[in-house]
Amino acid sequence: MTTPTPPTTPTPLPLVVFLDHCAAWSGGEIALLRLLEPLEGCRRLVVLGEDGPLVAELTKAGIDVRVLPLDARTNRLSRQATARLPLRSVVDVLGYVRRMRRLLRQERADLVHANSLKSGVYGCLAARAAGVPVVWHVRDRIAPDYLPARVVRLVRALLVLLPDAVLVNSRATRDTLGPVVRRTVPVTVIGDPYRPPRPAHPRPAPRGEPVVALVGRLAPWKGQHLFLDALARLLGDGVAVRGRLLGAALFGESAYAEEVGRRLARPPLDGRVALGSFTGDVSEALADVDVVVSASVIPEPFGQVVVEAIANGVPVVVPDQGGPAEIVEDGVSGLTYRAGDAGDLARAIQRLSASPELYERLSASGLRRAEDFAPEGIASEFQDVVASVRRVGPVQRARALLGLGTSSRAARSQSG
Repeated sequence: MTTPTPPTTPTPLPLVVFLDHCAAWSGGEIALLRLLEPLEGCRRLVVLGEDGPLVAELTKAGIDVRVLPLDARTNRLSRQATARLPLRSVVDVLGYVRRMRRLLRQERADLVHANSLKSGVYGCLAARAAGVPVVWHVRDRIAPDYLPARVVRLVRALLVLLPDAVLVNSRATRDTLGPVVRRTVPVTVIGDPYRPPRPAHPRPAPRGEPVVALVGRLAPWKGQHLFLDALARLLGDGVAVRGRLLGAALFGESAYAEEVGRRLARPPLDGRVALGSFTGDVSEALADVDVVVSASVIPEPFGQVVVEAIANGVPVVVPDQGGPAEIVEDGVSGLTYRAGDAGDLARAIQRLSASPELYERLSASGLRRAEDFAPEGIASEFQDVVASVRRVGPVQRARALLGLGTSSRAARSQSG
């Protein structure tokens, strides 16, 4: 008599808990959603430190999301304020770490992914306390032109001590981590994905006045003033062009937004440059835009808007530094200009608008370049990292700090 084979119980997929202190519709949070949408091979749980637009977007995408509120005073501390962290914020973070550790244990998390600098601090501490491997996804340049010097030193030290692996969105970001981090912890470069537009075709050159747009939150480092300087030069030289600013002040930059608004009301920009905002589908926002400009006056960590634009067939003009310069090859997938130089930016815009052949060639080649940032490919790269992460014990970390037996995996990660 044959004994029936008992049914096998499928092995549950590993649970990855994704952390972010922010739920605003901002660059890092949009990148997280784009990463999670096609992600397979794991169960996804997102835990946010506040409620906001990202909650609804994650829910709509069928992703499990919870809000574990972090005290608003601490959550909304500016980069400058974190240089002198108030005692109450330290107490808030330590209490939040205890709550997060409890959640990770209750959910039996297999891996923690921290999506921002703040969540990197409390997420890594909570994961270590819960005995769970943790990946810190660094989407900001850890450099004094981007963060206060004290914060730079602190973050670099924590990156050495806390995560089991580090993800960065560009080589430009990786290079700001410092040599000790790169020697001690596996660091992998993974670009941010875009949402495929519907449909995506090369754009014909504009027939009338080209609409040139800067898309991004209103902030001094994003360079809206540089963009307006360039447009003012073009209009002053009699070049017919219309401008558009798409974005809003999100993190305490209302004074800058007011300054931009006042400038738009004065000649030669009055009536020629529109100010608006958008949420959700970038394809709709760019439907009647002919050129997208990145005008950041300090290097961008990545350049998500640049990828979104070329994926929609919109030619781009970007500074010759930071993440955008890694995405765009000058004269092939877009145009570059000398960073911070309004005159050079104006010349690049004029060159593009004056040559239909160049415009259409850049539109087509930009679409091909955007394929490197397709969500499925980025998700596959992420899954490879998840599969390779192992907890780094204190002995291995000490050996790495001393330069003894640096893992081949860490060494390989530097070439991304």
